[in-house]
Amino acid sequence: MLKSKWLKLSLVVSMLGSTFSARVFAQEETAVSFESSVVNEGEAIEGGTLRYAIVGDAFAGVFNGMYYTMGVDGTIISFFNPGLYGYDENFTIDNSGFADIEFDPDNAQVTITIPEGTFWDDGEPLDIDDVIAPYYIVGHPEYDGVRYGVAFTNVVGMEEYKNGDTDVISGLERIDDYTLRVTYIDFTGSILQAGGGVSDYVEPEHILSDIPIAEIIDSDQVRQSPVGFGPYTLTSIVPGEAVTFEANENYYKGKPLIDEIVVEVVSPSQIVAELKAGNYDIASLPSDQFETYKDATNFAILGVEANSYNYIGFKMGVWDEAAGEVNFDPDRVVSNQAFRQAMAYAIDNDSVGSRFYQGLRFNANSHVTPNFGTLHNPDQEGYHYDPEKAKALLAEAGFVDNDGDGFVEDLNGEPFVLGFAAPTSGEVAEVIAQYYIQAWHEVGINVELVDGNLMETNAFYERVEQDDPAIDVFQGAWTIGGDPNQYGFFGRDQFWNDSRFADEELDALHARLNSSETFDEASRIDIYYEWQAYLIDQIPLLPTLFNYSLTAVNNRVSAYDVTTGSDLDWTEIYLLADEPIAE
Repeated sequence: MLKSKWLKLSLVVSMLGSTFSARVFAQEETAVSFESSVVNEGEAIEGGTLRYAIVGDAFAGVFNGMYYTMGVDGTIISFFNPGLYGYDENFTIDNSGFADIEFDPDNAQVTITIPEGTFWDDGEPLDIDDVIAPYYIVGHPEYDGVRYGVAFTNVVGMEEYKNGDTDVISGLERIDDYTLRVTYIDFTGSILQAGGGVSDYVEPEHILSDIPIAEIIDSDQVRQSPVGFGPYTLTSIVPGEAVTFEANENYYKGKPLIDEIVVEVVSPSQIVAELKAGNYDIASLPSDQFETYKDATNFAILGVEANSYNYIGFKMGVWDEAAGEVNFDPDRVVSNQAFRQAMAYAIDNDSVGSRFYQGLRFNANSHVTPNFGTLHNPDQEGYHYDPEKAKALLAEAGFVDNDGDGFVEDLNGEPFVLGFAAPTSGEVAEVIAQYYIQAWHEVGINVELVDGNLMETNAFYERVEQDDPAIDVFQGAWTIGGDPNQYGFFGRDQFWNDSRFADEELDALHARLNSSETFDEASRIDIYYEWQAYLIDQIPLLPTLFNYSLTAVNNRVSAYDVTTGSDLDWTEIYLLADEPIAE
């Protein structure tokens, strides 16, 4: 639930040219609460087609957990491959999923047991080799995806395999056709978290073993007709736009009650009208349009505090492919810590969250989201709107306006313009980007949109990841998964460290974060608090907004649950009418 408070907004959009003028006004934030599940009463129809909307840009079409990079692809994958294990409301691994997981901290081992007599949707038997295969794919020297993280590097013998010194990963012990024992180097707190220290991948070894590692990403198994073991089977694809699923008769929990699911990509600007017209059953809801659907009568609004945040990143170097690590450049303007802090104090994220997201997004004080409970430090101050402090920081660091043009020069006395990149993500994306630019201008920092426009989302992430020299500052958002350990986003040797920042103190904190020290709960909390404090002080990437994730569920859907770790299965969901109900 959001607390009622008074917020201020320091921006007004002119109807001409989307320019900004300084104007402050107060706005009361309305207290909002959401249910995380819904049950609709009625008589079930037989079968039927459920219409599911993915709200946003086109999907990339990489339908494999070991290779995809876009969240929308991950959503599609979840229908036909639910992964190895289940987890609870805190993302802690439990035995509610496909496999049973047994932890043995004394021996630094995890034992994975899968049920007997299960099948892939092509009818082939599923056994423990399908759990083992991803280790040999992701760990292979020719693997060109981005999943070679701690769930693999921490396995005993993986480094030798990765280096080509052996063909066998010694830390993998195949007990029998349905049991695998994995031995780890460090038994950390991340071992307990979904998406943390234990690989969640189950892949059809009988198909992938016939494909050279370097060719898997472009294979039919990944791009055209993936074989899965989930509730639904992917039957057709309209590239970037839509996929169709049919109920999987081989699903280990039984055939789902709904015959078909059609998933389509829908623009954020159109989704509310489409939902009210009864064209979709389930869809994520854009928080910047809350006022337009908060009183809808034909669908329920479900909400949970999300494990994601918006951010502003600072490009401080490039990725060194040969060295396999970031190459931090201390001479870049944004590589100056005080300069980054000044940019943080120049913007008013409380007001952005209140004005444009009706309080459904709110100022982020940490790189750990609040849903992780004790690991999130609620007392950490973070950054707040203080333009005078921003100006003081710039002056103290030596960024001074010597030529009187209203913008500071760099430490060598040279003028500069920072290139700002932001994706086309929602109706207010342009307005917010322009506000940030104007706010930076007002404290003397010259910033312009790269190419003069927002970028299509796929192009945006590609240019950021490829270290486009035109980009100095970038705005995005990401989900941190089930493990608050974000080494994959901030580690020196991690490609997804988009800011390309690294220093020895952060290296030391990451070493502790990835050590057995964190298996002790009290030590884990202490380390996470230290890590949060250091990241918020250095801000290689500034968390701007935490948010609520909202989902619309049409009244003809019998039940739905967005609670983290929900055990509601597609075999329990049915439809109450032939078509989605319109308002």
